[in-house]
Amino acid sequence: MAPLMVVAAAFLAFSLPPYLSLDPSQSRVPAPDFFPPHFVVLSLHVVFGSVAMITCCLQIWPWFRARHPRAHRWIGRVYVFGGCLPSGVMGLVVGVATPWGPVTMVSNVLLALLWLGCTFAGWRMARQRRFVDHRRWMVRSFALTMSIITNRLHGVVLVILFTPQFDTTFGGDEAALGNTVAALSAWLGWVLPLLLAEWWLERGDAAKRRLARRHAATTPMTADLRTPQD
Repeated sequence: MAPLMVVAAAFLAFSLPPYLSLDPSQSRVPAPDFFPPHFVVLSLHVVFGSVAMITCCLQIWPWFRARHPRAHRWIGRVYVFGGCLPSGVMGLVVGVATPWGPVTMVSNVLLALLWLGCTFAGWRMARQRRFVDHRRWMVRSFALTMSIITNRLHGVVLVILFTPQFDTTFGGDEAALGNTVAALSAWLGWVLPLLLAEWWLERGDAAKRRLARRHAATTPMTADLRTPQD
């Protein structure tokens, strides 16, 4: 948990200040000409997303969940209604209005829809007291919440890989390089964490099935050892 919290805090310390300045010139995403309120919507997306990142670190902490179940429930409401859902809606808008081309747009829209859907499904499962399903959906929601970090990491790696090809593959076109890096990092940023989350869940389910089979195999043997008392 400590490394996760440190990484999240460092990411927010770097990413959040430009959008709290209320100065559009400090935005790290160029505003498209066809959407003037881009900076305002993007800033709200970042602020609500920061709430989601901070609260989800507490929500997935096993010690905190076990020791403070009431706080877990209240922070969970903040995570859903003060973080993911408003940030997801704003992300859907800025995703459609992305300046990085249609491939990035499709990725951003899918990410926003999946984030909204997984988070809402997790909240509904908790309301219905289906806590096993609640945990599964919230693991997916957590992976999508934190995918913005891996998105940025992929972007740095791709820039380093593609810069030597700037004059050849991209013909010296900065827009082509930027759109390619943005598109690849957008897709890799959330697809890989979501696949990792699904692998984690399936691994846990497989372990439970193995335990169930072992229990089923030993139960008849145990029953046969009992001697009926007349």
